[in-house]
Amino acid sequence: MKKIRILLLLVVVIVLAIIFGGAVYMFGVSLDRKTTPADEADAYTYLFEHDARLKLWVDSLREQAALRDTFILAEDGSTLHALYVRSATESPNTALIIHGYTDNAIRMLMIGHLYHKEMGYNILLPDLRGQGKSDGKYIQMGWKDRLDILKWITVSKDIYGDSTHIVVHGISMGAATAMMVSGENLPENIQCFVEDCGYTGVWDEFSHQLKDMYGLPAFPLLVATSLYTQLKVGWNFKEASALEQVKKCRLPMLFIHGDKDTYVPTGMVYKLYEAKPGDNELWIVPNVDHANAYWDCTDEYVAKTKAFVSQYMSGCSTSCLQ
Repeated sequence: MKKIRILLLLVVVIVLAIIFGGAVYMFGVSLDRKTTPADEADAYTYLFEHDARLKLWVDSLREQAALRDTFILAEDGSTLHALYVRSATESPNTALIIHGYTDNAIRMLMIGHLYHKEMGYNILLPDLRGQGKSDGKYIQMGWKDRLDILKWITVSKDIYGDSTHIVVHGISMGAATAMMVSGENLPENIQCFVEDCGYTGVWDEFSHQLKDMYGLPAFPLLVATSLYTQLKVGWNFKEASALEQVKKCRLPMLFIHGDKDTYVPTGMVYKLYEAKPGDNELWIVPNVDHANAYWDCTDEYVAKTKAFVSQYMSGCSTSCLQ
């Protein structure tokens, strides 16, 4: 009997060790920093290869010294970075634009072009923690980032004036971040949101990826990884919920999602749209996979964004309505 107990205990210890090892591995694969400031050149190449107009626009901004960097200190001492460009027409409107997973501010300049060139807005594009020029060893999946975005909203007011009207626009993890921000106590400057292919929550997204990539259920590995994440970075996968945050948001939101998205399954957007109170619009983009709605349907993307956002931005300039 004693030998059996020892054997069972040994089996339990081995199983727990395997689960713990798997949790550490999954944490590293999912949340360890993947980008460095040296990736800037690649980011610009990515943009310019997609659309030559972006190079002309960026070159023009550089010639005018209009594309600028700004840095802030977070409460934990981390240095966070953003790009910003003032409106050429002194617009009262500002777009705060949030990039996706393992991306950076540069790779969101196509959305910057939409708001600055097409609509005449000021733009501010933060690098989220652990990405671009911002400090951070770990990616925060939008949850801790939502608090940083609140600080960037204050920076937007400092740069463009206390009365500037702000739209928050994010893609993928940036969209989840925008939705997570939307449930916070927001200043009156925030007028509306655009979320493009964001997930309902970190638990849901990682659970989907675990099954899709490895054929594994959420229990026990995801539970263990979530607990490990709580210990390492101070939050867990269940609490990091865009779905719960949008339930608290009363500001208008445009939901965009490709109908061929399997990375963040299209079904997630219906849950988000149904949960969100207030004025909202849903655009399911035909034959588009993850985070490619702008690239695959640029003209329609620009038109729909203009039409939605312009309804809610006070003092909208003539150019943003054209």
